[in-house]
Amino acid sequence: MERSLLLRLGWSDFYAVAFQIDAVAEVGSSVLMHRILIADDSATIRKMVRASLQGLDHAEFIEAGTGLQAIEQLALATVQLVVLDLNMPDMHGIDVLRFLRRHQQYRDLPVIILTTRGDDASRATAIEAGATTYMTKPFTPQTLAATARTLLTGAATPTGLER
Repeated sequence: MERSLLLRLGWSDFYAVAFQIDAVAEVGSSVLMHRILIADDSATIRKMVRASLQGLDHAEFIEAGTGLQAIEQLALATVQLVVLDLNMPDMHGIDVLRFLRRHQQYRDLPVIILTTRGDDASRATAIEAGATTYMTKPFTPQTLAATARTLLTGAATPTGLER
């Protein structure tokens, strides 16, 4: 099995290709799509999140099963929201979040942390690293959808302390 595209290309080549692909994808699109990246190592949770957010207007979903895949997907397409698990193989969700906040193009990207870790230390670490909102599993589909809708429309900024 080949290594991921992220590992085979240098960062500058990777971003150049990614932005060209994204620019071509957006040409001719008359409806603004909300691309949402769902990054979780559990395929079942990714399906549950997708089902919970399916009712959002003009939503399009991209999935990643590892932290590196999440970064790879972000480089390949412009997204308006990330739903990110903390405990993932190869790269922890906090490391993905810190990567995003270190790069200008992702600094304002809303990130919902959706994790089983409900302890105060994990919550504080995620918020300090730049999470927009922190939610724990199990989650209610209505709460996740309402939070995502709020972040996508820019109506208000969630507190980051969702339970």
